[in-house]
Order: sequence, then C-alpha cells, then structure tokens
Amino acid sequence: MIIAAPCVVSLTWQLSDATNQAIDELAEPVEFFYGGDDLLAKVEEALAGHEEGAELSLQLEPEQAFGVYEPELVCFEERKLFPEALEPGMAFEGLPEGAATPDMPADRVYLVTEIYPSHVVLDGNHPLAGMALRLRLKVRGVREASDDEIEARSVGGGFVSVLDGRPAGDPVH
Repeated sequence: MIIAAPCVVSLTWQLSDATNQAIDELAEPVEFFYGGDDLLAKVEEALAGHEEGAELSLQLEPEQAFGVYEPELVCFEERKLFPEALEPGMAFEGLPEGAATPDMPADRVYLVTEIYPSHVVLDGNHPLAGMALRLRLKVRGVREASDDEIEARSVGGGFVSVLDGRPAGDPVH
C-alpha cells in the first residue's frame, strides 16, 4: 500500500542532532496516523508516496520540528507552589495556581530545569526546541486507517509523545 492520507504507518527511527549525536531510537515499530496530527509536516511530506520497506533520511530545521527556542518561556516560581517531591525533568501542564508570572501561556507543558531552596526554574520550550535534527526513518508497515482513527486524526500517540518518552495518553503532572 502506498502512503497517502488517510492511512496508518508503522515506523522505526534514529534521531540525532546536527552533529550526529544520538537523541532517540525507536527500535520497535510504532503506528502513526498519516494525514492527521501524529506526524510533523516535514515527516509527512517525506513519507508521501512511499511504501513498506522505504528508508528515508531527513534534516529537520527547528522551524520544521519543535520550533525555535524562546527564552521568554523560561520563568521562576516560588518553591512552595510545588509538591515536596520535585525533581528536574518533571513536567507540569500550565503553571501552578498563585504563579508570579500569570502572563505565561497556560496551554504549555513546563519542565522543571532547576530547583533552588526559594524558587524553581521552569521552561515552556520543548526540550528539542531550537535544534536542527537528523531523522532516519524506516517504514515497517502501511495500512488503511479505521473510521475511528480518521475521526480522531490520530492513533493516540504521535511523534511528540514518543519523543517525550511518555506512552500515548500518559498524563503530564
């Protein structure tokens, strides 16, 4: 079957930065909805017209991947607003109630980057924002999308959730 919207593609990949330092490897195939919300536009563009067995290498500039790094999405909040058990790398959907920077976007996931006795540093950028990426893909399968998948425009995970290391649907704090 040729990859054309709407369908479901099963992929494996190796992701590295522009200097070929490994970032992520998806060794076991994972399904993604093609023609919806699961894949980056540049990845969909490259997959179009291919079929099972295709191997592709892509260079993704920040604008085509996770965006440019925005320093204004970094903020400092009081330590007392967070749970006692707090570690760098923890993610929070939006800022806690009582945040000192209420003008920050509420629809962002903020990662804890540093913890101090009096405050916590949060970053609303994706961890790969600002990075040029190299992606080697292998198409492991292509199938017709179900009616439910077409309606949802997703098979439930997507490129970003796989790279975040969370299973599809796994909640953010």
